[in-house]
Amino acid sequence: MPDWQRALVTGASSGIGEAFARQLARQGTNLVLVARGAEQLEQLGVLLRGEHGISVDTLAADLATDEGCSAVSGRVGAVDEPIDLLINNAGIGTSGRFGDIDLQRERGLIDLNVTAVVRLSHAAVQGMKLRGRGGILNVSSLSGLQPYPNGAVYGASKAFVNSFTKALHTELAGSGVQVLVLCPGFTRTNFQHAAGISRTPIPDWMWLQPDAVAAEGLAALRGGRAMRVSGLLYRAWAGVTKVLPDALVRRALFSAGSHRS
Repeated sequence: MPDWQRALVTGASSGIGEAFARQLARQGTNLVLVARGAEQLEQLGVLLRGEHGISVDTLAADLATDEGCSAVSGRVGAVDEPIDLLINNAGIGTSGRFGDIDLQRERGLIDLNVTAVVRLSHAAVQGMKLRGRGGILNVSSLSGLQPYPNGAVYGASKAFVNSFTKALHTELAGSGVQVLVLCPGFTRTNFQHAAGISRTPIPDWMWLQPDAVAAEGLAALRGGRAMRVSGLLYRAWAGVTKVLPDALVRRALFSAGSHRS
């Protein structure tokens, strides 16, 4: 039997979200796939149904809107065909100095990266606790481990996700509900392009693959961890930033971000 009977994955049409969907499908987990693009979602759903013989429902919704978030929250909390694994993967980034970025774009980032994560997690927790089993995996970022100049709101949104998720992990200990925050570094998806981050200065050896990130996250969730930084390189960086002076880390990140933008 699979670890989870039915998983809901947001941002499932590409990148890390699609990697989660494919790996869970191979393990026999039924799926509810969420993203904004209905056509791309349905194509993936047809493929996974055909290859693995599982149930795949698709739900096209914009989680940065109240309407979209309400629709997905309702499905997460439904009693019929309950969700026993929630993967909050959908997210966006911004790149540039605060004040130069349009405020509506920053507000949309907060709505998706923070508010939607809270609302969907809240919808999941009550039913999972009653059933005595379940999992919540929130995809964050290495950028949430320290202040992130040239991406201040994005970094702050991921710092929120880190803190929120680790607190839930402690609150739900012993309930049968596992909670993990996953923090990838640079991963080969369309995220950087959408955020306006140039890939050119970033060497090939720094890039993670979505499949590896998703596999590491699922393994860490099964293992009962609260947080997992993806990749040896990035785990080393996370360790270094804990002991270096905060001001030095911020200046280094600001300099690197200025060269990328």
